[in-house]
Amino acid sequence: SSGINAELPLRPGEHLLRDIKDMTTGTLSQNLTTQVAALKSLSSKLRDISVYLGQVSEAKLPINHPIIYQLQDVFNLLPNLNIPEVAKAFTVKTNDQNLVMYTASIIRAVIALHSLINNKTTNRAAEKDIGVKPKVEVEKDEKKEKSTDCDSALIPLLR
Repeated sequence: SSGINAELPLRPGEHLLRDIKDMTTGTLSQNLTTQVAALKSLSSKLRDISVYLGQVSEAKLPINHPIIYQLQDVFNLLPNLNIPEVAKAFTVKTNDQNLVMYTASIIRAVIALHSLINNKTTNRAAEKDIGVKPKVEVEKDEKKEKSTDCDSALIPLLR
C-alpha cells in the first residue's frame, strides 16, 4: 500500500489569513486531498474486483452473473486510451481544469491580501484621526527618549 502525503509550504501572507475562512470555496490542498482519497478508494475497489475475479477463475467461488454483467458494463463504458486523439483530449481537458483551479487560487490569495492591506491602511487612518500612535511609532519615541536621556547624562561627564 502506498500513499501521497505532503506538507504544503505557507503561501505569501497566509499566516495573516489563517483565521479568515470561507467555507464555500475549496483550496487547492483540499481538492488534492479529496482526489487522493478518491484514488485510494478506487484502488481498493479495483483490488477487491481483482481478488473476486481471481477466485472465480480458480473455481474457489461460483460465478455470480449479475456481478459479471455489471463489470462488463463498466469495462464497456471505459474510453479507449490507446487512440492518441482520445488520450490527448483527456490530457488537454485535465490541464485546462487544473489551470482554472490554480488561477482561481492565486486570484483568491491576491484579493485577500489586497483586502488585508486596505484594512490596515483604514485602521492606520482611523488611529491618526483619533490621535492614537501606532505601536511602531510609540516604540520609536521610547527609544528616542532613552537615547536623549543617555546623551544628557553623558554631556556633563564629557565637559
